[in-house]
Amino acid sequence: MALNIIWMAFFVIAFIIALCKLVFLGDTAIFKLLADGIFDSAKSSVIDVAFPLAGTMVFFLGLMNIAEKAGAIQKLAKWMNPFLSRLFPEVPANHPAMGQMVMNFSANMLGLDNAATPFGLKAMESLQSLNPEKEKATNAQIMFLVLHTSGLTIIPLTIISYRLAAGSQDAASIFIPCVLATIGTTLASILMVGFYQKLKWDKVLIGWLIGLVLIMVGVLFGVNSLSPVNKEIFSKVIGSGLLLVIIVGIILGGAYKKVSVFDAFIEGAKNGFEVIVKIIPYLVAMLVAIRVFRDSGAMNYVLNAITYLIQLTGMNTEFIGALPVAIMKPLSGSGARGMMLDIFQNQGPDSFVGKLASIFQGSADTTFYIIALYFGSVGIKKIRYALWAGIFADIIGVVIAILIGYVFFK
Repeated sequence: MALNIIWMAFFVIAFIIALCKLVFLGDTAIFKLLADGIFDSAKSSVIDVAFPLAGTMVFFLGLMNIAEKAGAIQKLAKWMNPFLSRLFPEVPANHPAMGQMVMNFSANMLGLDNAATPFGLKAMESLQSLNPEKEKATNAQIMFLVLHTSGLTIIPLTIISYRLAAGSQDAASIFIPCVLATIGTTLASILMVGFYQKLKWDKVLIGWLIGLVLIMVGVLFGVNSLSPVNKEIFSKVIGSGLLLVIIVGIILGGAYKKVSVFDAFIEGAKNGFEVIVKIIPYLVAMLVAIRVFRDSGAMNYVLNAITYLIQLTGMNTEFIGALPVAIMKPLSGSGARGMMLDIFQNQGPDSFVGKLASIFQGSADTTFYIIALYFGSVGIKKIRYALWAGIFADIIGVVIAILIGYVFFK
């Protein structure tokens, strides 16, 4: 219901703003701009988003099938079961969804968005098999989605690469801040959704959370001890290197378990196109609405209103220049990336605003896109509290990113 209202609101608000611009400002080009944007975003939703995703889906779902037949996912689920069974009490012990969620989270942590998506869609499909009401999201599906939107990352590979391309002399300076911001957002998401779902906060769950924090802190201190050059090398090599290790490990592990790896790959890969066909309508619907909302100028009005309210408090407002990235990120990953690159070009990647924009880009994920993609792939229409929980996680990520930005760079 909430997603329906917001989707309609994007179009209605855009139309009202466009009408006001025509009547009061004489902007005769506004309706053409919105119409062109509709056709362009509808086309790009399929050509630039769905089709490129199809190749990734085919490849990684093929690998997933090898891992399942070799028993790797079941072992992964068993190892993580003490922790995940408390976050997802509705999911039976050693269910395949457990291992698939771990693989999704692991790919996200390495900054490998394209690899994370197929694992995430497979996990959502497995969770849907446990869903007694197929059109209504379960607690487990909502917990998974909110954790995914929190964007936990230990290697912000993509952002560092963009900073280098923009001529940054200190591209890795946002490494620690990005990681800290996503850790804070993820922990806040677990606490928020966990209390809402009335999870059992026993010593095992608390111990795992503390242990994960300690591991992350250890990694952070270790990387922080490296020179700037070595940090960049680490960021470039470790993510892609580990991805190759996982791919080769799955293939060799399947062969060791006497799985016909090529046949298993083809069998799993065939599902990739089926998933893409299912999600295209949801992608087009959401991405077109977001484009219309943005082109109408509504996003600028929202930003101006937030800026005005912040100025009334008397707070330091240096961070406002980076806010467009934070506001756009839940709506559109490509839009937020474009705004970040625009800030790099106009104010420099190593400016305070440029560094803060980098942290914003890495401290959360595209909530609306993920809801449309993941729930749409399994036909869920009643998303319950998933949307506000995801948005709240995004807000927490923005606040944490601002605090960390001031601590590190001011």
